[in-house]
Amino acid sequence: MDSLLLFFFGVVAGFSGSIVGLGGGFIVVPTLAFLRPDLVPSHITATSMAVLLFNSISSTLAYTRQKRIDFTAGAAFAAASIPGSIIGALAAEHMSGKGFFVGFGCFLIFISLFLVFKPKNPLKLGLPVTVRRSFVDAIGTRFEYEYNLWLGVVISFFVGFLASLLGIGGGSLLVPTMTLLLLFPPHIAAATSMFTIFLTAIVSTGTYWVRGDIEWWLVLFLAPGAFIGGQLGARVAAKLPAKLILRILSAMLIIVALRLITK
Repeated sequence: MDSLLLFFFGVVAGFSGSIVGLGGGFIVVPTLAFLRPDLVPSHITATSMAVLLFNSISSTLAYTRQKRIDFTAGAAFAAASIPGSIIGALAAEHMSGKGFFVGFGCFLIFISLFLVFKPKNPLKLGLPVTVRRSFVDAIGTRFEYEYNLWLGVVISFFVGFLASLLGIGGGSLLVPTMTLLLLFPPHIAAATSMFTIFLTAIVSTGTYWVRGDIEWWLVLFLAPGAFIGGQLGARVAAKLPAKLILRILSAMLIIVALRLITK
């Protein structure tokens, strides 16, 4: 029964994480904490990261076939977020105040509401455009957008830092950043976020593997479900309108925020 539950929650995590580019950690972590209360927190986080790696591989493959990943942006964002995540992991050992988690959870709720009720005119910070993108995906939809790459790199460093410090997936911060500040189309933001998560998850999973924190017998049941869910989520996302993706993203950010507030 536990094996079937793990597989089921793996599918749910992979599907929900892939559809908006968050990754499934916000579902895997509480699932493991509930089903396996004997596990220490570090092993739960490590196991979740290993599952996230399989989910991100699946999603990246699916989104690559759809031709919706901005590989240049994704690689640059991952390169910046990796050192940020290392610093965040070191700082997490000294973070014990509940006020910080509650405050940041409230901030995520504000961001989620802003995604739904954001103004019609895009947010422009007055920075010069360094990258202009125009391409057609696999079904013939044209995407055109422009952004400041260096702003994305700087923000990605802090995304990696906060994601590691708070124990949440980087996508919960990266996707809103890409859609609100860098003006990525929601479909491209979700696809590129999963590619970025894939690159960073390789480093994180490898680190946890060396430390011996990963419970591989749990990954054995969660990962196949996450892989299947990643494929399904990417396929469903391709058929959803951009506004609906933002609303789903908003709802999932609220779930992440509530988890932080009750942490």
